[in-house]
Amino acid sequence: MTSKVVYTGGLRATATHLRSGSEIETDAPTDNNGKGERFSPTDLVATALASCMVTVMGITANAHNIVIDGVECEIEKIMVANPRRIGEVKVNLYFPKTQTYTDKEKKLLEHAALTCPVLESLHPDCKKTVLFVWP
Repeated sequence: MTSKVVYTGGLRATATHLRSGSEIETDAPTDNNGKGERFSPTDLVATALASCMVTVMGITANAHNIVIDGVECEIEKIMVANPRRIGEVKVNLYFPKTQTYTDKEKKLLEHAALTCPVLESLHPDCKKTVLFVWP
């Protein structure tokens, strides 16, 4: 097993990563009867996408001696109705201004990000908008 999730009441849940014991609390968003004081489950999906992208880019960077430490991601999740779901995820990736990247390195890193497992797992109807901002 990967994790255990316990509903703690008040539209909140606690997820525990079984191997490490690390915990994440979730809360329903304010537009769905929650307090919006924690990540919502759909926030975690969008955030997992960016985290997966930088992790896979990190693996590629390590294999090709490329420095990406300090890459920052901005994530926007857009919900739609009928059925209520994530309609679009926007990810902007900002690469460190202190680094320079060749066209080959950019292509390698972009390919890694755009083929990450989370992106590949999102429903085809979910629009994925990814922007790479190079120094």
